[in-house]
Amino acid sequence: MVINQIWQLLETVCDPEVPVLSILDLGIVRDVTEIKGQLVIQITPTYSGCPAMNVIEMEIRATLWEAGFKNVLIQSVLKPAWTTDWLSENGKRKLEKYGIAPPVTASGHVGTLFGRNPEVKCPQCGSKKTEMVSLFGSTACKAFYKCLDCLEPFDYFKCL
Repeated sequence: MVINQIWQLLETVCDPEVPVLSILDLGIVRDVTEIKGQLVIQITPTYSGCPAMNVIEMEIRATLWEAGFKNVLIQSVLKPAWTTDWLSENGKRKLEKYGIAPPVTASGHVGTLFGRNPEVKCPQCGSKKTEMVSLFGSTACKAFYKCLDCLEPFDYFKCL
């Protein structure tokens, strides 16, 4: 079936900011349909104004074009907004292996309301003795942390 093939192809499209993750790992692909011979791919940005979305859209088009799918419409879907709850478990494991601490709480965690930082495990040594250095890391969707045991700095994929 064509739709299954499209999903398999989308698994090969990587996030340009975190290339270890596919766009399916990120959970930004909402739906794949075929309407009157045209493929319709619905995607949701990880946050409003995410600069990677243009690159992701171009990569989707290029991947599908190479596979012979020329008639493609990519729609940006903003509601409901993407959350880190949509990250796949496999994606979270990939983040940690890559050296980025995955989100540790659900996006609606009550601690966020009171400004409490989550207990973030160091992806290098596994210690939970870490502290946030900056709310913003290498990209807006990450915070910058350091481990108090191994002293290594690392990014934390913030809960959104």
